[in-house]
Amino acid sequence: MRAGEKARLGVIRMITSAIKQREVDERITLDDAQVLTVLDKMIKQRKESLVQFQAGNRQDLVDKESAEITLLQTYLPAQLSGAEIDALIAEAIAATGAASVKDMGKVMGIIKAKAQGRADMAAVGAKIKAKLGG
Repeated sequence: MRAGEKARLGVIRMITSAIKQREVDERITLDDAQVLTVLDKMIKQRKESLVQFQAGNRQDLVDKESAEITLLQTYLPAQLSGAEIDALIAEAIAATGAASVKDMGKVMGIIKAKAQGRADMAAVGAKIKAKLGG
């Protein structure tokens, strides 16, 4: 606040509001994993809005959403590299004995627990599907 970073202050307030809203709605206190889930959801919502604003030729809103995504990502743990994601996928496939796309849910469950907040789960899902022959 004192540094005059209005954008960062707005994002921090948005994060605390979303966390408190979920705590009130579910009558629980969120742990770290659940807070990461809230942050992931906020980023996903902004990415979806970004696509809509680009389609509507609203560059001012595109810039605002992009800035919010960047600021939100600073509060997430370091993202996994492509090689680390591939290693997690191979490990999960070996652990579950997955052989086809029908087993994708088992693999995804293992990876989601290990990579939550550190990887784009949609991209991970696409990689799993490709490895399982889908």
